[in-house]
Amino acid sequence: MDQTATPLPADTAASKQGQNRALWGGRFATETNELVARLSESVSYDHRLYKHDIAQSKAHVRMLAKQGLVTAEDAAQCTSGLDQLCSQIENGTFGAFDIKLEDIHMNIESRLTRLVGEPGSKLHTARSRNDQVATDLRLYLRDEIQLLVSLVRSLQRVLVTLAEEYAQVIMPGFTHLQHAQPVVLGHYFLAYCEMFDRDAGRLEDTLNRLDFCPLGSGAIATTTLPIDRFFVAEQLGFRHGPCRNSMDAVSDRDFALELLAAISISMMHLSRMSEDLIFWMSQEAGWIELGDAFCTGSSLMPQKKNPDVCELTRGKTGRVYGNLLALLAMMKGLPLCYNRDMQEDKERIFDSLDTYKALLQIFREMILTLKPNQERMFAAASDPSLMATDLAEWLVRNGVPFREAHHRVGALVGECTRSGRRLNELTLAEMQRVVPEATADCLELFDPLRSVQARNIFGGTAPEQVRSQVAFWKRQPWF
Repeated sequence: MDQTATPLPADTAASKQGQNRALWGGRFATETNELVARLSESVSYDHRLYKHDIAQSKAHVRMLAKQGLVTAEDAAQCTSGLDQLCSQIENGTFGAFDIKLEDIHMNIESRLTRLVGEPGSKLHTARSRNDQVATDLRLYLRDEIQLLVSLVRSLQRVLVTLAEEYAQVIMPGFTHLQHAQPVVLGHYFLAYCEMFDRDAGRLEDTLNRLDFCPLGSGAIATTTLPIDRFFVAEQLGFRHGPCRNSMDAVSDRDFALELLAAISISMMHLSRMSEDLIFWMSQEAGWIELGDAFCTGSSLMPQKKNPDVCELTRGKTGRVYGNLLALLAMMKGLPLCYNRDMQEDKERIFDSLDTYKALLQIFREMILTLKPNQERMFAAASDPSLMATDLAEWLVRNGVPFREAHHRVGALVGECTRSGRRLNELTLAEMQRVVPEATADCLELFDPLRSVQARNIFGGTAPEQVRSQVAFWKRQPWF
């Protein structure tokens, strides 16, 4: 409007400006700058909340009717209109979202009012976008977390299956990326089953803590209108009822931080496994093959088969960490209560969710194609120095204090290294010069199969223990 012109009467000005102005624009004399509108819009990405926004609006308007704040007829029209809008969005007839309306909430409310008329203008009674978006986000993440847990459990089932299949495939175990002791491949897969079980537990813990309903908190301090927050919380299936403090309800993003932390930890597990698989697939090791569908080639070198999924997993793990740190940095200086900074949470959350979901599904399918080269694995595990601890523990069983046994066997390994010989190439007499207690039984210790079978301790790598752990996992209710 030309600011030098004679102002229109208030009612006429409001009606004309309301046709093109944001739904909150009553106190403003001019429209939002176009660049500001593009900066502040979020509907380009928060539109994925539409189902949850519509669900909470339906619960909200039912509550308004129950409390006598709108008529039953108005509530019915709003509910029917919201259902129509949901169908339109899903079948592609809704059309483009309007960035001048900023977000999915205002886009739906504006379209509803155009569809059903005056009843739509009553929908936002006793509600702020502050509690609205907090509710939408919790509803959305509640569904997403349940999906994530199911994907993690699916990956665990594959790991258990592989552990059972390869319970007797012997390979070197590593510490410091140096060969350490023989283990079975099934034991390795069960180690990751444990990690992903903790990941699922963290996700479930997050779900439990976010299952409170912010709706009815208003912008900061609830409302003077006689709403029923418990009714809305029950309608939306929040197990713990409404949030107890309205200021906390609208400004809390702990649940999002917890989720991104849980995802980051689980991505770290995927990344660590990726690192192992990359090395195992190298020509230097040659211990496994992954299916062609999960590898790529080179634009120059025709012979190449690259484990790109594993490499991308490592890279995307850093990206997910960045999302967590961005959200922490965003929240660290915010005074109570809601601040517009918090709009920046969604892109970080959505990106981490999309990345994690994709990799869980891809990883499950990829490791099903894993084929171990059992002969190469066994050959690598057959280096007798990997059984040096077995010799030290044999001495302990025969009365030598462990530290002394460790020292003697270490000296024996050192002599072999300097002379270019292997422990199992020593004669008994040569061994006895350093380890006087040695008997002919010691010469039989340098067998990797015997070594893993001897570790028949709960949690150990013996095939019997691996099969026992497989049976444990198969008894879990999610298996």
